Amino acid sequence: MSEKSKQARPIALANWLMIVAVMVVVMVAVGGITRLTESGLSITQWKPITGAIPPLSDSAWQAEFELYKATGEYRNVTGPAGMDLAAFKFIFFWEWFHRLLGRLIGLAFALPLAWFWIRGAIPQGYKWRLVALLALGGLQGVFGWFMVRSGLAGTMTDVSHFWLSIHLLTALFTLGGLVWTALDLRRLAAGAGGPARWTVTASWVGVILFIQLLLGAWVAGLNAGLASDSWPLMQGRLVPEFDTSGGFLRAMTHDPYLVHFLHRWWAWAAVAALIVMARKVKPLMRRASVAIHIAFGTQIVLGIATVWTGVALWVAVAHQIVGALLVASFAWGAHVLGRKTHAA
Repeated sequence: MSEKSKQARPIALANWLMIVAVMVVVMVAVGGITRLTESGLSITQWKPITGAIPPLSDSAWQAEFELYKATGEYRNVTGPAGMDLAAFKFIFFWEWFHRLLGRLIGLAFALPLAWFWIRGAIPQGYKWRLVALLALGGLQGVFGWFMVRSGLAGTMTDVSHFWLSIHLLTALFTLGGLVWTALDLRRLAAGAGGPARWTVTASWVGVILFIQLLLGAWVAGLNAGLASDSWPLMQGRLVPEFDTSGGFLRAMTHDPYLVHFLHRWWAWAAVAALIVMARKVKPLMRRASVAIHIAFGTQIVLGIATVWTGVALWVAVAHQIVGALLVASFAWGAHVLGRKTHAA
């Protein structure tokens, strides 16, 4: 093997990670469609290898449909609504495509990682981080199955919103890690210094953003977006009635009206925090600051539009896509601030 092939290739690694990051954003979008079309429980088994092949015969389709008929969702929701095999094939497609995309992302990460590793192209100090990102991707698949399994138990008609939030937030955390690592590698390629450091500003803004993303995941899991089709009022009131009979803490995590209310108003705390962050980023890199502003501004508009349209499919999906882009822009801004700290 030539000496040249043994040299680190940080820019190639950075470009590869950005491609995988784009794939994760697409994955989030398809996951949103899967959720909004109530497709998640259509595949009742987890077959990591053979599951990549969809049913190829009428008998195979009928067998899958029979498995789905045993679920609480079919017995209590879709069955009584008159679901037939054609309708089942529609929801099956989205869940199958979601899982297939997850497999493709795994291959798009694992195979180049192995190639870069064998070629000695990974810079010193980055192997452990890339392995950690690969492990996160694997966990994402496991969490996805736990999420599906939670909706197959007994008379359940939907997946656990807790498992849904774990599944989604793991994907967004992985996306942030991909962007951050790619930016580190770009700096290394440019000879601009070592890895960026996590800052105090990134910490507190990140916590506020995390809470908003968590609430958004619960809104999706509880179908709480349907709790109101008006904004800024809910039920004709600024503060709607909540079911606190089981205690306020339970209401915060289970009552669709309260979760929806918290998500729509905590958004402004997230906006304020992101504005502060963007102002700190602007003198260092204006493009990153602009990206943060565009992301949260678009997200607010889409959030309101999702409510006004009664959770129209493509508006809600766009809201979820921009949420992922907001995480990417946050990671970019946090990285810029970390560069300043590192250089100081």
